[in-house]
Amino acid sequence: MIEHIGNRYIENRPVYSANAFKEEHKKKHRYHKTFLDHLKVCCSCSTQKAKRIALSLLPIASWLPAYRIKEWLLSDIVSGISTGLVCVLQGLAYALLVNIPPSYGLYAAFFPIITYFFLGTSRHIAVGPFPVLSIMVGATVMRLSSMDNSDAMDSYNSSMSSNSSLDAYKVMVAATVTVLSGIIQLLLGVLQVGFLVIYLSESLISGFTTAAAVHVLVSQLKFMLQLSVPSHTDPFSLFKILNSIFTQIEKTNIADLVTSLIILFILFVVKEINQRYKAKLPVPIPIELIMTVIATGVSYGFDFEGRFNVTVIGQMPSGFEPPISYDLEIIKGTIGDSFSIAIVGFAVAFSVASVYSLKHDYAIDGNQELIALGVSNIFTGSFKGFAASTALSRSAIQESTGGKTQVAGILSALIVLIFIENLGFLLAPLQKSVLAALALGNLKGMLMQFTEIRRLWRKDKYDCLIWIVTFIFVTVLGLALGLAASVAFQLLTIVFRTQLWEIYEPEGVKIFRCPSPIYFANINFFKQKLIDAVGFSPLRILRKRNKALKKIRKLQKQGLLQVTPKGFICTVDGLKDSDEELDNNQVEELNQPINTTDLPFHIDWNANLPLNIAVPKIELHSLILDFSAVSFLDVSSMRGLKAILQDFIRIKVDVYIVGADDDFIEKLARCEFFDDEVKDSIFFLTIHDAVLHILMKKDYSTSKFNFNQVPALGDFDVCLTNQRASPAPSAQ
Repeated sequence: MIEHIGNRYIENRPVYSANAFKEEHKKKHRYHKTFLDHLKVCCSCSTQKAKRIALSLLPIASWLPAYRIKEWLLSDIVSGISTGLVCVLQGLAYALLVNIPPSYGLYAAFFPIITYFFLGTSRHIAVGPFPVLSIMVGATVMRLSSMDNSDAMDSYNSSMSSNSSLDAYKVMVAATVTVLSGIIQLLLGVLQVGFLVIYLSESLISGFTTAAAVHVLVSQLKFMLQLSVPSHTDPFSLFKILNSIFTQIEKTNIADLVTSLIILFILFVVKEINQRYKAKLPVPIPIELIMTVIATGVSYGFDFEGRFNVTVIGQMPSGFEPPISYDLEIIKGTIGDSFSIAIVGFAVAFSVASVYSLKHDYAIDGNQELIALGVSNIFTGSFKGFAASTALSRSAIQESTGGKTQVAGILSALIVLIFIENLGFLLAPLQKSVLAALALGNLKGMLMQFTEIRRLWRKDKYDCLIWIVTFIFVTVLGLALGLAASVAFQLLTIVFRTQLWEIYEPEGVKIFRCPSPIYFANINFFKQKLIDAVGFSPLRILRKRNKALKKIRKLQKQGLLQVTPKGFICTVDGLKDSDEELDNNQVEELNQPINTTDLPFHIDWNANLPLNIAVPKIELHSLILDFSAVSFLDVSSMRGLKAILQDFIRIKVDVYIVGADDDFIEKLARCEFFDDEVKDSIFFLTIHDAVLHILMKKDYSTSKFNFNQVPALGDFDVCLTNQRASPAPSAQ
């Protein structure tokens, strides 16, 4: 029964053990489908099922027929043109992060949009190059194209002396890793494992992208300063690059440095204006486009390349290049990197898509997003582009300029296509330092996530710790290795949260949360953790008590221990028996339950015993094992668990198990887990039920039974004499 009191409620129901709940609520046995049943459902066909599959694989078939031309088309056109111009510039800029010629960045900005238009479920994200993915691909490119991998390059092209051949090899590596990451994403989507993104928490993604922004910042310094900096892909590469930069800082090209600093300053100022007055501005000021036009015109008009020896984009080929031909050696060397690129690309795209889906009230499908991104990357890589996800700034422009659907995306792809085919030559005089400044100008949002630490600290200290550790790992170890270490640390914090979760524990009650699964390999680890939690070993206590019982029986049998109205009198000052004599060939006997029925008195093991018999005192009377996380228990660990429970029960510590499901209990019954000591009545539905049962049992026992009626061995009078006392009287 639940009683409502204002905005609170009080629940009133009996305390349920597992057996009591079964008696009151009969279990309904359900039919578990076999593999053949599932196969029949998969192989069955109907018109509705075919339509549902078609709509799920081609989301465009559901939203395009409902497109509101009069209301949405103009907004999509404006948004598409604005986003397309930004796509061109970001494609060129992010190609520098991949360490390939800038023209290939246009392919990465064009091809993903085409496939996502048909397969994607988000209406607002702008698919294309993303700086974090670009630098991850660039790290792979530099690792394989370094001098340590000269054999692989020779197998690809025998004339490695020319820069064009080296660039062609780098493009091949970038395209191959993109195709492999797309294949991984496609397989994950087909296998319906889009839920994997839940293991990348918001704090982990935030810390990762912030650290990646630091890597992007450092990688662009060589273009802003026009320095020849060797690439490093191993751990601590960030510090090695910085060392290379500072050791040759005197070689900086002043023209490139001044140009990039001016561009950065203007970008930050105008972006701040766009952010502050976004409610009043009809569209954000396209500052990237304006600065690109000005910088290109100034560089061309004053001949910066000839006068100041700056590095420019140069001539870009018009049109598309033929698809790549794959190299087996490159495939072998990029499989590991492709997996991390696939996961990061999906996690970022899905996170941004989720934000806009909640804002505009429509659903997105994680598995379909994996398929869409996978096909996009396969398509892009096949035509010499590099890995795509979504850039936060580009998606914000597409949404803030009025974009309603992916029609805006297809129009932005049309703008990129125009530059690929006809207008690319206009950007030939543009300095690479300007592209680097444009790339850094879009990192403000990622770098500003440092402010997340304060919010996370107030919200959840574990999330704050994950953010900090992720940032440190990725900064120090690099993107791929740092991400793997961060995910491992986050999974480790789940164990910490599970084991250290504080629950109210009444006096004398210990609650222990058990990990899952429990199997023979970790049963000893589980036992040790349980011993650490309660503060003593039950088996050691049991053996100590049995040893003490032997001595007490010997005293009582010889008449050296007698009962008096005031307590007990011990009339001997020592025993000749040693612990070794008692332990000799009697380990099995010491592990048996304590039987005191033959004694005429009650033994209080927490009181002082005669002859200074040392038995550890324990204040614990009840132990609750939370099995809500345990889903599996093998036969070997079942025997170990039973032995642990018996040890506690034999020292008068009641053990209760909560949160175990019916199938788990039935399996224990089938394996003959229960006996006279370990009974099935130890199972309760919740911790609360078990605690209430313990409190009621304790109150009942103290009120109904008075231990003063029976003499207790403890707090006794000791009389040290050499006389033999008379035999103790029999208990009445």
